[in-house]
Amino acid sequence: MDIPDPDVIFLEGYYFLITTTMHFFPGGEILRSSDLKKWEHYSYVFDRLESTPGQCLEGDSYIYGKGMWAPCIRYHDGTFYVAFSSNDMDKTYLFRSKDLKGPWSRSEIKGFYHDLSLLFDNGKAYVVYGNTDIHLTELNAELTGPKEGGLDRVIADDSGNPMLGLEGSHIYKIGSKYYLFMIHSLRERWRRVEALYVSDSLEGEFTGCDIFDNDLGIRDSGIAQGGYVEGPLGCHMIMFQDSGAVGRLPVVVPFEFKDGMPVFDEENTVEECELCGLCGCDDFIDGYKDFWQFNHEPDMSLVSFDKGFHITTDKVSMNLFHAKNTLTQKIEGPVRSAVVTVDASGINNGDYAGLSAFQGDYAFVGVTKDDTGFYAVMLSNTSKGGPWDLSEEAGVTEERISISESKLTVKVECDFNQDTATCCIKTADGFRQIGTSHGLRFRLDHFTGCRFALSCFSTEAAGGCAVFNDFVVE
Repeated sequence: MDIPDPDVIFLEGYYFLITTTMHFFPGGEILRSSDLKKWEHYSYVFDRLESTPGQCLEGDSYIYGKGMWAPCIRYHDGTFYVAFSSNDMDKTYLFRSKDLKGPWSRSEIKGFYHDLSLLFDNGKAYVVYGNTDIHLTELNAELTGPKEGGLDRVIADDSGNPMLGLEGSHIYKIGSKYYLFMIHSLRERWRRVEALYVSDSLEGEFTGCDIFDNDLGIRDSGIAQGGYVEGPLGCHMIMFQDSGAVGRLPVVVPFEFKDGMPVFDEENTVEECELCGLCGCDDFIDGYKDFWQFNHEPDMSLVSFDKGFHITTDKVSMNLFHAKNTLTQKIEGPVRSAVVTVDASGINNGDYAGLSAFQGDYAFVGVTKDDTGFYAVMLSNTSKGGPWDLSEEAGVTEERISISESKLTVKVECDFNQDTATCCIKTADGFRQIGTSHGLRFRLDHFTGCRFALSCFSTEAAGGCAVFNDFVVE
């Protein structure tokens, strides 16, 4: 499952992990585990950030590939801290709470700190951040910006790396030394590698090397970038691996310190973790479960949950990416299907209501309408241009079939062994495929793993309404 940029703390018998949530709301998801093997949803840090047109999908604005990146979670003197940069706002946010369930108070740290890590040490606070040049900056007592005259220096440098320079900073004081864990790529080809730089003091020289170069035989993508945590089960790094369309998968790696440096087991003995309550079925009778997140900030005046998930449109959209109030959940690989019943009796001509494998290269199946009646339809998109470029084209109609009723049960199966999505509609004889199996890709246009998504959007006139019932993951 897509759980990128993990940062972890251990407190009072539990490991707490926070992950990047990008353009999905609520954001700042925190997971909890007592044994590092069974993980469950615990809380979110925020419901919304700035409610900008981009964050709210107003007009043609959006924040795909941006939003909340690479959070840091810390516990210090009875307070939890979560800090991260927001790439669409060019800001750094700091949230504080006495309880991981909230409420959280929000402030800003003046400046933009890429892949930041907080350090509390000897009554002072620091932030470590950057790409290629890694900076350490002392913060003021209020944690609102750099301390005037405080420590401010470059502590690591990866100049000349043609792939990815050092980033993904995670700094800790372990014993009397300062340990800075980072990711970068091998210089001769793209492959994630974890590096570690160590110093006796924050003013002293940080020296280091690559400490973990392993891909478990999967995709040659490497495993790196994440947090160190020590608890009753010993020392662990929790990093992630680029794994195709399903996203960036977390990997829990045990190690031991020997002569002040981590030593990893050379044998690849792999055990799968169990993910509990991070995705699943929902009847939407009187609400929705915690594993759902909206694509961009929702407009709840257009949404209701009353014996189903109701979406009303308020604008004309050029394609699925601009559909407000799309409700999403992560997909657990390697193969999963989702089924939902769509009641399209309230849609207008030119509306589309349905289920998708939601990513830059999406596959959508649902119901549309014109003057001649209702149709089952399968739409797809294959992004063009550079890896950051989001398609602004209408979806390609792979197949369109006349149906006698406005209610239709649809199915999407995602196979991440092949990175494909296959769409089906339910008939009297069971499910039949509609359209072609469509390729899925992890690209930087969304920068997230594929999700199941429920959407309704209008291409001719706003005001149509769709209702979704009986969402089932198989």
